[in-house]
Amino acid sequence: MKLINFGSVNVDHVYQLRHLVRKGETIASTNYQKNEGGKGFNQAVALAKAGQKVYFAGAIGTDGLFLRDCLNEYGINTRYLEVFDIPTGHAVIQVDENGSNSIILYGGANQRITEEMVERVLDEFDSGDVILIQNEINGGEMILKEAVRRGLRIVLNPSPMTPEIHNWPLERVEWLILNEIEAEDLTGEKDPDKMLDAFLHLCPDSHIVLTLGEKGAICAYGRDRVRQNAIPTKAVDSTAAGDTFTGYFLQTILNGGTVETALVRAAHAAAITVSRQGAAVSIPVMEEVEKAVGN
Repeated sequence: MKLINFGSVNVDHVYQLRHLVRKGETIASTNYQKNEGGKGFNQAVALAKAGQKVYFAGAIGTDGLFLRDCLNEYGINTRYLEVFDIPTGHAVIQVDENGSNSIILYGGANQRITEEMVERVLDEFDSGDVILIQNEINGGEMILKEAVRRGLRIVLNPSPMTPEIHNWPLERVEWLILNEIEAEDLTGEKDPDKMLDAFLHLCPDSHIVLTLGEKGAICAYGRDRVRQNAIPTKAVDSTAAGDTFTGYFLQTILNGGTVETALVRAAHAAAITVSRQGAAVSIPVMEEVEKAVGN
């Protein structure tokens, strides 16, 4: 079994602020960092740091070649990462004193995914291999449908949420990992249990992993539900918390772990991530997570 992450690569411009900027306000930043990022990049790094072999497909500009080098340093195979003569995607990230953030995304090369590229990449993978998809690149529906046609096992993190996702064949997704805001957009429900009930009808054969921030997470399959409390920690920067959770949860499941074990590992990994500044650089390695869990 091989795992291909078809996702975004960004340059993150991170500004530390006393509070998130309000309409019409100009305030001074107390610190600035330029980091590697993007949901695809972060989730690939989380998987790799957890011990998973990862193939990465996506697009960068010539200004983002250092991002390819970073992925390679983490042991991620970048043979399917295309380089275009346009700017790399980037994010402007505000982080306040409590670790909360606000993000502006510019798609750049992330929006240059073509049907020919998708077919060429997926030609290298077989039925039963796993594909992880987010929604920071164009062509998500095209990638998902092509993965279905080829019999790949599909893991979808529908973030950032857009109206088009309502038309995607979500019922063909094996693992749907999303937060409560994305779940509310998809189901129209505000209560977590009612969200999960709605997913029973929307995609009855899918495993749903619903992350709830400080309220923890729930994994549902049919009527069965497993709950996990959040791990208390002092938040410094929450930028890559969800991506860390996704990577650690998925790595555990793909390597034969139970849902309970996957939720515990993912929760501890995310807690370590938010206690540090930065995105990919803040993601812990498996030894740190296992120590935190107590194994």
